[in-house]
Amino acid sequence: MIYLDNAATTAVAPEVLEAMQAYLREEYGNPSAVYTKAAVSREAVDRARSEIASVIGADPDEIYFTSGGTEADNWALVGCWEANRERGGHLITSGIEHPAVLRTCEYLEQRGAEITYLKPDSEGRIDPSDVKAAIREDTILISVMAANNEIGTIEPIREIGEIAEANGILFHTDAVQAFGHIPLDVRNMKIDALSASGHKFHGPKGVGFLYVRKGVKIRSFLHGGEQERGRRAGTLNVPGIVGMGRAAALADSCMKESSERERMLRDVFISRIEKEIPCVMLNGAREMRLPNNVNFCLRYLEAESALILLDLKGIAASAGSACASGSLNPSHVLLACGRDYEDAFSSLRFTLSGETTREEVDAAVDALKEIAEKLRSRNPDYPNRADAQ
Repeated sequence: MIYLDNAATTAVAPEVLEAMQAYLREEYGNPSAVYTKAAVSREAVDRARSEIASVIGADPDEIYFTSGGTEADNWALVGCWEANRERGGHLITSGIEHPAVLRTCEYLEQRGAEITYLKPDSEGRIDPSDVKAAIREDTILISVMAANNEIGTIEPIREIGEIAEANGILFHTDAVQAFGHIPLDVRNMKIDALSASGHKFHGPKGVGFLYVRKGVKIRSFLHGGEQERGRRAGTLNVPGIVGMGRAAALADSCMKESSERERMLRDVFISRIEKEIPCVMLNGAREMRLPNNVNFCLRYLEAESALILLDLKGIAASAGSACASGSLNPSHVLLACGRDYEDAFSSLRFTLSGETTREEVDAAVDALKEIAEKLRSRNPDYPNRADAQ
């Protein structure tokens, strides 16, 4: 298998699995208890909290563990809206957010919130001036993702954070695709809340975190016990938290080297597709792009058919977000960027990891060339010539 769907999930790193083992077997104490065995688990959780906080320049007690990025996004939006309603009920977000944000906004609209959905440019970039123009007297929260999960565009988070701070508005960013892959500094970027998920940076599935800056008013999302300083009830997933902490530390320690290597392979991937396969369009920004993301419209073919044929050749890729798998609708991200329905349905996403090799990239491009020719030969609308555009 040539695995090129790392935006959907990454493999658990061997060091991460090793770190988790003891807390699945010997050190299984509940960290909320008072005896010695519990203290071992509690110390491991605190260590992971510090490891994660260090990656983004936060304090350890600003990190709250969740079941993943979706819960963290829901908590950030619902919790901030509920806690700050006396100041207003207006939120600003973008039309290219992950469904975890967009569906939560729809839920809040049902409860009376007013949402402004900003439109990106053709590369998926949100213009900070549009954010500033959308601010109203009753705006209480801005939520814009750090990097898009489908097309890889990195958003101008620092500029948006500065606008939010200058206007006394809370700023949340969904950093699920960005954390561990590009530098993030919550102080420098003026971020009040940040969501991430362990399985996107070689940690385990089913665990994530929400950073909440000290002093931010936010309601509890899960109610019950007094875990997480009374803000998030539920017995802590100690093995998952330990694994995520270890994965965060590993990602931070090799981020520069890994990013440079992924960027080199990404650019080879993009260059070969543009030179060797006709009728293609790169989706997302060419420069301000996640180092591991390749996303193209391949006109005159359907992505679903191409994915099946790639899978038969042992290559795993995707047509967009794994969270939208099974949907009959085209990518909302691509439509927001101005692609038409036909182009959106023809788009493929390949996402690399630090383990991806040049040989795997070349094999994937060679397979894609063959598949594109095969599928397009059945399409009477395809202009069958090498220089077709």
